[in-house]
Amino acid sequence: MKLDLLNDHWLEIVFEGRNKSYGAYDLRKTITKRTVRAFIIGTILFAVLVSIPTLMRMIPDRQEDTTLDTKITAVKMPPKKEKPKENLPPPPPPPPKVDQVKFVKPVVAKAEDVVEEIAVIKDLEDKKIGKETIKGDPDAELTVEPVGTGDAAVVEEDNTVYNTAGIEVKPDFPGGIEKFNSYVAKNYQAPDEEGLNGKVYVQFVVEKDGSLTDIKVLRDIGYGTGAEAIRVLKKCPRWTAGEQNGKKVRCTFSLPIAIKTE
Repeated sequence: MKLDLLNDHWLEIVFEGRNKSYGAYDLRKTITKRTVRAFIIGTILFAVLVSIPTLMRMIPDRQEDTTLDTKITAVKMPPKKEKPKENLPPPPPPPPKVDQVKFVKPVVAKAEDVVEEIAVIKDLEDKKIGKETIKGDPDAELTVEPVGTGDAAVVEEDNTVYNTAGIEVKPDFPGGIEKFNSYVAKNYQAPDEEGLNGKVYVQFVVEKDGSLTDIKVLRDIGYGTGAEAIRVLKKCPRWTAGEQNGKKVRCTFSLPIAIKTE
């Protein structure tokens, strides 16, 4: 006899004389229905999943028209008001009716140190003498300065750094430049390097009070020679300040320091 496992007749043979209310009997009796049902549900799910890409391609794309049918109106903005500038220098005075020639105070100096030419007497005919050279305007109107209120004019302090070669009175070390060289030679400690030979070039500013500031090493020969020069100059006594037009001014000064070790 051929045994058909999908037929439930064999269950009667297996459970003959046994307790059929036991759960195993019900499970084996309904296995065929549950197997068929699971197969059908699985087939439907598989078909749905496979057909999703096809269904998506069949749906037409919807694109919303986002074009704005709006008329653009040009709006003319009012002109921007410029804020008045503050702390502007006063306008330059009008030119004089006659030419003005700058007055240069005569100073005894070397020819290579001359930076301004002194006007010849012949050039001063029919001309004014002032602080600077100005070309005159024959059509200029004659003006009269208003009467002052009696308050003294505020003179701005001159903080310009002058070149030593172009000023009337050059800055000097107390006792002369030879004393300064002696001070540097006495206080400068050369590095302990055999056969060291060369020059260290330094530059500094002699202030109005004679102190030395803005000390710079323009060139050194290494081994800390430049740093040592700065140390010596920082401890240097005060100088006599340079003068220009009878007033003390700031001046630059350059110094070469020769170094030679055994």
